[in-house]
Amino acid sequence: MDPGDDPSTRADVEERPPGGKKFTFPSALTILAAVTLAVWALAFLVPPGAYDRDGDGAPVQGTYHRVDSDQSFVDRLNDLFLSPVNGLYGVQDAETGEVGPDLAGELYGSAGVFLFVLAIGAFITVVFATGALDRGIGRLAHRLRDRGALLIAGVMLVFSLLGTVEGFAEETLGFYGLIIPLMLALGYDRMVATGTIILGAGIGVLCSTVNPFATGVASSAADISLGDGIVLRGIMWVVLTAVTITYVIRYATRVRANPERSLSGFLPGDREHNAADAPEPPALTRLHQAVLILVTLVFAFMIFSVVPWAGALTGDADATPYGFELGWSFPQLAALFLVAAVLVGVVARFGEQRLSATIIQGAADFISPALVIVLARGVTVIMNNAQITDTVLHSIEGVVSGTSSAFFAVIVFLVNLPLAFLIPSTSGHATLAMPILAPLADFAGVSRAVVVTAWQASSGWMNLWVPTTAVTIGGVALAKVGYDKYLRFVWPLLAILAVLICGFVALGAVWT
Repeated sequence: MDPGDDPSTRADVEERPPGGKKFTFPSALTILAAVTLAVWALAFLVPPGAYDRDGDGAPVQGTYHRVDSDQSFVDRLNDLFLSPVNGLYGVQDAETGEVGPDLAGELYGSAGVFLFVLAIGAFITVVFATGALDRGIGRLAHRLRDRGALLIAGVMLVFSLLGTVEGFAEETLGFYGLIIPLMLALGYDRMVATGTIILGAGIGVLCSTVNPFATGVASSAADISLGDGIVLRGIMWVVLTAVTITYVIRYATRVRANPERSLSGFLPGDREHNAADAPEPPALTRLHQAVLILVTLVFAFMIFSVVPWAGALTGDADATPYGFELGWSFPQLAALFLVAAVLVGVVARFGEQRLSATIIQGAADFISPALVIVLARGVTVIMNNAQITDTVLHSIEGVVSGTSSAFFAVIVFLVNLPLAFLIPSTSGHATLAMPILAPLADFAGVSRAVVVTAWQASSGWMNLWVPTTAVTIGGVALAKVGYDKYLRFVWPLLAILAVLICGFVALGAVWT
């Protein structure tokens, strides 16, 4: 799961103000509750307005006009009270555009995405409960224990692949006890192990292809398919993963040749490890192999089911879909992962009681990011019913007008950097930002898929170093390297990645 989505795994940012009280960075839910109150209050000051809409419901550039709002104070108070409910299953009236739980029209709430997050949470939890993934990574690391560069590349590639398809991030915290001794035994330092783990998974999340917590939520909020833009994101993943692996290996080679150049230094006993003494993890059983094959097939089928193959292969977004295309969205994907969770449990011979308990526990563990999505969607309902969404959009329209598509894509990346820090949940950030960014893309003549890619790259880039996520601050604590030393290690890579990201999104905007 992406960093920042689960308050229970977020790291504390500790300060010691006068009086000795500890400051704890607020959770994503608390931040969104504050954002809800702030937006509700600002809605009294922002004048209502609207764009004319085309046949697809998209705003038409240059048609913004002021409108009169007939909402009373009691109506607005009711919107605030019902915002989480509307965020889940609010329905938008086709004539008035108003959203409410008892209206008739199209679903405006995020019930589909909400259930999808719970379903994939159940699936991931069942998979980890089998022990197949942990043991598989452990076996890979042990087999490469005497080939340092291959060990680094192999582990980072696996972590990156898991990050790009399912948001593998907090789960990496359990691997420090395995990776650190192996890296020390090969003559590397603790920073190599830290970079291998944090950057391996982090670059995958940054270049998410079908990651449900980033790409999935953002695509839903932008009203596009999860598979839209997957070609650009796939190319980004290959290139940026290769660059990141090369960066870590280059540092590792330098430290191995000259230990005095280590940024983290060595603790007592660090230089006494021997790779030959590392215990070999138990072999993969046939059951573990079957689970890993099943997991691979599930994610491969998910990718196949959401990709608009005609558009991807021809380059024409409006191409007639091929007969084999499924065109699945969140309802079908939620069902897929619920069925897959059951299949994995059956293959692993969990038994009815253990399987049921694990699925329930998995859904419970992921209720936090699911609720974040609901609260964020509730904020957009308040803006919609107060008729200020188009006013906000119009206030930015002038900035976008006249800019090149490439420049606009880069601006989307840059603007979302501070937002990614202020709203640490990727799911909440996407749900809040996309209703504004997606129509702006239409005005700038840029594909909405490029905006999704630029947004998630911004969020992923920040999560490689911000001290408010368990992946970063918890990782350096487990590795005992010091956060300041980690920043010294990673900042050149961050600069390289930022340049590459801007280049990719700019080319993607021109290309599409």
